[in-house]
Amino acid sequence: QVQLVESGGGLVQAGGALRLSCAASGSSFSINAMGWYRQAPGKQRELVARITSAGSTNYADSVKGRFTISRDNAKNTVYLQMNSLKPEDTAVYYCNADLTTYNGLAFYTYDYWGQGTQVTVSS
Repeated sequence: QVQLVESGGGLVQAGGALRLSCAASGSSFSINAMGWYRQAPGKQRELVARITSAGSTNYADSVKGRFTISRDNAKNTVYLQMNSLKPEDTAVYYCNADLTTYNGLAFYTYDYWGQGTQVTVSS
């Protein structure tokens, strides 16, 4: 069993900053990539940022230059530093992990999701 535990959401004024964190825990897994998605009311879930095991990153155009994704491999943790926040950043943010696990017989690659953390940016 693998769990993703998120933290760092909250209420902030426009122009402020927040840092989200997501830690993966469990046994017999390796991380291929981790990232952050968000879903605002009335909108589909969208990719915000993603980082691979090799350190390659991708960002949504709407957050490029404002958000930074990073990781701590020793802690199996990914962070999202969000600066210059805008009201349109308001959403539930979900951590995602692409993991490979081994059950003694076979390897499995699977997407895991965190519980979501609310980010609200007031104008």
